[in-house]
Amino acid sequence: MSSRIKEMVRVATARLGGEPSPRAGPSQPGRAESSRTARLGGGGASLRRQPQPQAPTVRTIYCNDREANAPVAYKGNSVSTTKYSVLTFLPKGLFEQFRRVANLYFLMISILSTTPISPVHPVTNVVPLSLVLLVSLIKEAFEDWKRFQNDMSINNAHVDVLQGQKWESSPWKRLQVGDIVRIKQDSYFPADLLFLSSTNADGVCYIETANLDGETNLKIRKALEKTWDYVLPEKASEFKGEIQCEQPNNSLYTFTGNLIVDKQTIPISPNQILLRGCSLRNTEYIVAVVIFTGHETKVMMNSMNVPSKRSTLEKKLDKLILALFATLFTMCVIGAIGR
Repeated sequence: MSSRIKEMVRVATARLGGEPSPRAGPSQPGRAESSRTARLGGGGASLRRQPQPQAPTVRTIYCNDREANAPVAYKGNSVSTTKYSVLTFLPKGLFEQFRRVANLYFLMISILSTTPISPVHPVTNVVPLSLVLLVSLIKEAFEDWKRFQNDMSINNAHVDVLQGQKWESSPWKRLQVGDIVRIKQDSYFPADLLFLSSTNADGVCYIETANLDGETNLKIRKALEKTWDYVLPEKASEFKGEIQCEQPNNSLYTFTGNLIVDKQTIPISPNQILLRGCSLRNTEYIVAVVIFTGHETKVMMNSMNVPSKRSTLEKKLDKLILALFATLFTMCVIGAIGR
């Protein structure tokens, strides 16, 4: 019996990475090595870590070719900055209101007023609280409606998009990654763009970045010399380059990527990138390729969610109400004990 126990221990040790099992002969080094992988459970699941799928670190964009970009399913160019939706307005709005200690305090008082021990009628507490909540929700709905209207006006703004060999006006929300667009003077960039060409002979344009960093002085951007000729729609329709660049991020002043055109790889620097929210100045028009759209643009990735507005007075009032509640609770406890 003891010899059988020793044999079982020897086999178990060999499976957990100890001495080799007697069954694995010297002529089978590969099998002996694989036996060092511990296996647990009836199915023999290996403890060796399996490679996990990771998001690609490079974005590949085919310029002026929607069919080639379709399998990737890039996000659209429509944006939304609203705080609520139709379904979330009531629950989220009530949650925001009852985050205020005053509303929560009067809600507790209203609930207690419905009990038989309350000396007052519930209406005296429920009606004022309901009116306050109603006015606050109407105010929140009005502000969010204004945000929605602003989003709609931006999403429905028009830009010239290359269709075949001519420019066609299209809403911003219909732009797709890889589209070639024409931006006219004093117009805003509808997405993050790769600057291809300009009406200026030296391939430069002037942009204003006041919406990004508050600076009103104009900045110069210069296109790659390889793409200076793609100004007219007939010539731009022949552009079939490939862009390999970084994934969307919130860094406004960095960009890493390459442009592959005519079997030639050309590095792209931030000097060729036009960010959404900037505007074109002192240039008749430029031609560019869309690389990031919608909420993947750098300006949108830097934007914050709509905060809850709370004044300093309201925060002080919350502390006073908490102190009042603690005082009343203490008086009730002392009165109950004394009685």
